Amino acid sequence: MTTSTTGYAALGPLLSAMTGDEKHSAAATSTLDVLWVLYDRVLDVAPDRVDDPDRDRFLLSKGHGPMAYYAVLAEKGFVPPEVLGRWGEFDSPLGFHPDRVLVPGVEIGSGSLGHGLPLAVGTALGLRARGRHRPRVVVLVGDAELDEGSNHEAIAVAGRFGLERLTTVAVDNRSASHGWPGGIAERFAREGWATATVDGRDHDALATALLAEHPGRPLAVVAEVESEEDDR
Repeated sequence: MTTSTTGYAALGPLLSAMTGDEKHSAAATSTLDVLWVLYDRVLDVAPDRVDDPDRDRFLLSKGHGPMAYYAVLAEKGFVPPEVLGRWGEFDSPLGFHPDRVLVPGVEIGSGSLGHGLPLAVGTALGLRARGRHRPRVVVLVGDAELDEGSNHEAIAVAGRFGLERLTTVAVDNRSASHGWPGGIAERFAREGWATATVDGRDHDALATALLAEHPGRPLAVVAEVESEEDDR
């Protein structure tokens, strides 16, 4: 687990260093608190262990607004803060979608909505097949991308296989086109997942939900935030 340096307060200036994709700023800011809690209190990852086979894996499925992700990675020492001001430039490692071969600590290239959860299920299954039962696999999705069909297959498979090292965090700002009867948590619960619904800005509530025991079942944490334009 990483340890806070200057802390959450540093994220504002780090975010403000990145300009040029303001239309996706809401997609970034809606995830900021979840990302911070994950990297500050939950994930067993560190800049000097990006290739450790027993590290936790974090997959950002909601990758079309990665500014908050980059800010957290910079604050935690994965990337130098000075590169943030050049994000999106031709020769910058920080693209408008994260690239796992260019950014230390990034596990998948993301941006096409709906792919992260299936990739997380595959990652968890792969770790289990190799006998690595300690690492956690955590994927962050937006509520609207859960409309994609591959997610429904992934939710069902993870529940059937009891992937207890898998956690999905769904940032819910009620931007989905169709929604789910009973809410997002009910959709996961019906497939055998442990679930929790919390205020997506409440760090203590997020940490408690993410660290809760859920033996034999994957975990879905729904992080509710106020609706923001263009935030899937």
